[in-house]
Amino acid sequence: MFSLICHLQNEACLIFCNHREAVERISGLLSEKGITHGTYHGGLEQEDREMALIRFRNGTHHILLTTDLASRGLDIPEIRHVIHYQFPATEISWTHRNGRTARMHASGTAWLVMAEDDFIPSFIRTEPLFVELKGKTVLPEASQWETIYIGVGKKDKISKSDVAGFLIQKGMLDKDELGRIEILDFASFAAVKQHKVASMLQLVSKEQIKKKNTKIDIAR
Repeated sequence: MFSLICHLQNEACLIFCNHREAVERISGLLSEKGITHGTYHGGLEQEDREMALIRFRNGTHHILLTTDLASRGLDIPEIRHVIHYQFPATEISWTHRNGRTARMHASGTAWLVMAEDDFIPSFIRTEPLFVELKGKTVLPEASQWETIYIGVGKKDKISKSDVAGFLIQKGMLDKDELGRIEILDFASFAAVKQHKVASMLQLVSKEQIKKKNTKIDIAR
């Protein structure tokens, strides 16, 4: 699978495993290879799952390792690839996993990671096109984005335009250096170009947003 990830480079992909233990095992292997990614499964705290989705949506990382928990009901647009590291147990799971690439009239590719002695389940009715990845593997480039935490949100009457205006004016960001902004009840998150994070944080360290003092830092 490492070769496949290198082949796809930074195109957004979901990698599905059948159990949370497999997610954590593959996560460890990718970390050893220096590949930035997120994890999402039922064994994680809700806050950790939400942060993984925020980072995935804003491009801080382009890979999300997950169980079938992420196969339906989540706001994850613009997914180019679904990778089945393990075959789903049922046809319904197969359909829902692949459906992540078909939202908002988009299209994508489903990949099956197979060993030589694997057999394809009967519910996969389309004949797969086998691809053998050869040649030198090149790690995906590091993301241009970092996720910034701001300790105020909807309950503080903060909007996306408030956050954008604050970071552009007080943080001295150009519009193309500010990415996706998400506002939760008690916190906000913004994607900022990596090369501007340090200077931006220094500039806003003593500033107020809508006359409110708040913590602003790299999201943890």
